[in-house]
Amino acid sequence: MPDLPITAPTVSPRGRGAASNPANRFERLTVEMEVPGPERVATELLRDGSRSLIVFNDSPDVGFDASINPYRGCEHGCVYCYARPSHEYLGLSAGLDFETRILVKEDAPELLRRELAAPKWKPQVIALSGNTDPYQPVERKLEITRRCLAVLAEFRNPVGVITKNELITRDIDHLAELAAHQAVSVAISITTLDGELARRMEPRASHPRDRLKAIERLAAAGIPTGVNVAPVVPGLTDHEMPKILEAAAAAGAGTASYVMLRLPGAVAGLFEDWLAEHVPQRKDKVLNRVRETRGGRIYDPKFGSRMRGEGVFADQIRATFQTFRRRYGLDRDRPELSTAGFRRPAGPGEQLSLFQT
Repeated sequence: MPDLPITAPTVSPRGRGAASNPANRFERLTVEMEVPGPERVATELLRDGSRSLIVFNDSPDVGFDASINPYRGCEHGCVYCYARPSHEYLGLSAGLDFETRILVKEDAPELLRRELAAPKWKPQVIALSGNTDPYQPVERKLEITRRCLAVLAEFRNPVGVITKNELITRDIDHLAELAAHQAVSVAISITTLDGELARRMEPRASHPRDRLKAIERLAAAGIPTGVNVAPVVPGLTDHEMPKILEAAAAAGAGTASYVMLRLPGAVAGLFEDWLAEHVPQRKDKVLNRVRETRGGRIYDPKFGSRMRGEGVFADQIRATFQTFRRRYGLDRDRPELSTAGFRRPAGPGEQLSLFQT
């Protein structure tokens, strides 16, 4: 049974984005305890016993139907992460728990192989990941995402990858194999080009310059790669959009997208605490701008507008994006991925069809 949720002071432990563990909305009891302030909080890896891997959604504005998540929780610690509340379904907190108690799907590659090999699987694009980053720090050691990509390459099933970590360049071999069958696209998320701001807001994600280098290496290897300016933080990072698009285009990105800051559930309080700790002079401006883009509220989950926001300020950001996307040649459509090369490799003792190559 997971520990009871805990609440804590608003001083971020070293190398972490959240400063506290807010109460879980599903739990009646909370335990208040002191956290060692700026001291380090170790990452704990927990086994995820899920017996299936591919999950489906029917949200009309996320751009994919199927996704896989090798990890639950994310050590990158991005304070604004919209996925934080998903940890509450595990009896944990959206705060420090989300970035320090990581559930690991050790047998994800085997589950993926079984599901792709099943006759009922209809080849389609799979997002990697739909929730947390598949290239968070522990992936360097565990290589679960890498092994999932190997399975996808073997089946030639198309995949769209999104990450903030330059570690993706380690897997150029599998990505290039998929690209040969028009079966992969990559999006590198960049929130800011300010390395110090990124360190405080996304403490364990790759430095912005390394993300740009990742775009350069992926593009040079013939892998369709775009930049995702995300999230756009009104009043804090929105002014950087032109420079981010310019830098990404210079690095070789072919397409661009953006997503406005989303603060569901406990994320709103965590982000407000972060503003008070790290940029107190901008706190009110940022929160007021967020409300301007959300109909006066801190968050609006409405499909169709939750990714872009509404109102005059959201319109200005949209116009800026469109203008500079065109200027830097990033206004091409995302590459349409193909299922034409999909195959089911022969299992032990089976013989390949004469028509499978």
